[in-house]
Amino acid sequence: MKTVSLVFALFLSSVTLFAQRSEIKIPKGYSNDVGQMVSMLDNLKARVERNVRGLDQKGTDFLLDDQANSPGAIIYHLAATEAYYQVYTFEGRGFNAEERKQWNTALNLGDTARQEFKGKPISYYLEIYDKVRAKTKALLKTKDDKWFKKKNGTMTNHWAWFHVMEHQANHMGQLALIVKRI
Repeated sequence: MKTVSLVFALFLSSVTLFAQRSEIKIPKGYSNDVGQMVSMLDNLKARVERNVRGLDQKGTDFLLDDQANSPGAIIYHLAATEAYYQVYTFEGRGFNAEERKQWNTALNLGDTARQEFKGKPISYYLEIYDKVRAKTKALLKTKDDKWFKKKNGTMTNHWAWFHVMEHQANHMGQLALIVKRI
């Protein structure tokens, strides 16, 4: 009977933990719509990181085949995409020459990335992702829902950040597949 009670208690604990993560809570200091987006972005980022956090060097650099991207490169790619949407939505422009130099390989991936993005621990890529996200959150905190609805080129700011979120979700699935193959 004690074993059943212990198993049930563990089950309830995991359900409670899942329920806590399964809420969209507006972080303090954000407007409603922007805060919901921040909550969803952070939830996805946490799930992306859970896929890769324990990778050793071999896993970080793993390639499924000669056309694939490594988990480290994919994390860098997510950071680069988010950095692009920072300048696009907050400054109304694309990358300048210095930013292209910093982010272009990660943004585009491919052969150059397969050569360049190896030999660094997963923590290296996660730290880049963390810094970009911290900047995103700081910038979004200065904006409101009116700004979110504003059209920026061909899309609203809300749609641009939705795209960042869906982009993370797509690569989260890719990372899950890759990690299962390591």
